[in-house]
Amino acid sequence: MPPAPADGRFVPGFPPRAHEQEARRFVYALLPPGVARERDEWAADIVAAFMGLHLAPSAENFCASIAVIEQESGFQADPVVPGLSRIVWREIETRRKHYLIPKMALDAALAKPSRDGRTYRQRIDSLKTELQMSILYGDIIDEVPGGKRLLSGYNPVHTGGPMQVSVAFAEAHLREKPYAGVTNGRVREAVFSRRGGVYFGIAHLLDYPAPYRSPLYRFADFNAGRYASRNAAFQLALGKVAGRPLVPDGDLLRYEDGRPSAATSDTQRAVAKISRRLRLNEAEIDSALQQEKTEAFGRTTLYQRVFALADEAAGRPVPHEAVPQIRLKSPKITSKITTEWFANRVNMRYRSCMDRAAAVPDLQVQANGSRRL
Repeated sequence: MPPAPADGRFVPGFPPRAHEQEARRFVYALLPPGVARERDEWAADIVAAFMGLHLAPSAENFCASIAVIEQESGFQADPVVPGLSRIVWREIETRRKHYLIPKMALDAALAKPSRDGRTYRQRIDSLKTELQMSILYGDIIDEVPGGKRLLSGYNPVHTGGPMQVSVAFAEAHLREKPYAGVTNGRVREAVFSRRGGVYFGIAHLLDYPAPYRSPLYRFADFNAGRYASRNAAFQLALGKVAGRPLVPDGDLLRYEDGRPSAATSDTQRAVAKISRRLRLNEAEIDSALQQEKTEAFGRTTLYQRVFALADEAAGRPVPHEAVPQIRLKSPKITSKITTEWFANRVNMRYRSCMDRAAAVPDLQVQANGSRRL
């Protein structure tokens, strides 16, 4: 099997993109043997995402994307979510109580026929996929008395589509890069589709520079958030310097509803403990930690001095990447799994894909724009 590539093969925009048909043939050969249904379409959508994002058309990049799709959905555009109807009923009941809506009134409203002939209750009971749920929510908001108050702006499942990408990530990415697959601002519908879900999923996985020696850490980042593996290594190094072990979860600040909270994190306390050794004041430390979700954090004085002290204490360079230790929780997760479990599973699928890549001609693109298979 080819050795794991240096991260240069994962840097967006290098080398120049290949011609579409050649890239499709290459990806078609890399897809798992079990992908028989819509194989051409999956290859086309993966290549379309690479072209739209200007990503390097390398075997490493393609296999990384294929491995995540295989892990997250088994190449199903709209995968079945076990127990989805129970999730929806639980959340509807929670919101009914919050908004003081009488149960009798809600039951009567949901007993009415919907636009497809079934009652809303029947449609909730038969929910299988997130796309079905999205359509149902829209119908309830538009047609059921009190539906807008109950559900508008709310959805209990925050990730979806073939790569189970976060809708919030897709919305944020769309503010930076336009995507023709989103019409009338319907980002969630795009995420649930095969082409849109692949586009935003690959953007989340590959469309950012990260100094990792192995794709394993990108797979961990895909699950835990960009730069989580770098930040987890920073927490381990900081814990050794400060003499107080930290949980390497990749979050340097405390968060609430996806935003930094006023509460002080363990990482902040550990940095404050050694601030004199770091020769940094509170404002400089806060400024650096606020950049934890960006590439820039790795260039801050805080980051560099913590690792310098950790290297000195260890008598050797300490790792700058570590898989975050996180227990995964969501309405869709019913078993005890972790970010480490996820990353290792995807990495196993990645290595299998790279074995397949070794058996087919690689897609090579010269600096002058010429190409060869």
